[in-house]
Amino acid sequence: MFTTPAFAQATGSSGGPMDTFPFVMLIVLAIVFFMVIRPQQQKAKEYAAMMDKIRRGDTVITAGGFVARVSKVTEGSDEIEVELTETMKVRVLKSTLLSVRSKNEPVKDAT
Repeated sequence: MFTTPAFAQATGSSGGPMDTFPFVMLIVLAIVFFMVIRPQQQKAKEYAAMMDKIRRGDTVITAGGFVARVSKVTEGSDEIEVELTETMKVRVLKSTLLSVRSKNEPVKDAT
C-alpha cells in the first residue's frame, strides 16, 4: 500500500563495496611486496654475498663498533678470527659484522 512498484523492479547485485574488495586487497598486497618485502630480500642477498667474500686481511666493523682486521677465515663456519690489536685476537660470528672493507678497496667518501 505504501510501497511503490519501483522497489519490486530491482534485479541482480547492486555493485556494493564487497565487489571491489578483492581487487583492492590485491593492489595493497602488490604495493607491500614491492615496497617492503622485495627490498629486504635484496638487502639480505647482498649481505650474504658480502659475508661469503670475507678473506684474510680485510678490515671489518662489528655490531659492537670495533674495527678489526680479519686474521683467519674458516670455510663452512659461522665464526672468523679478527685481530683487534697486535696482541688481541677474538673470534666473532659473521652475523655480528656490519661492514667489510676489502684491503684493496679504499674507504668510500660520505659525500
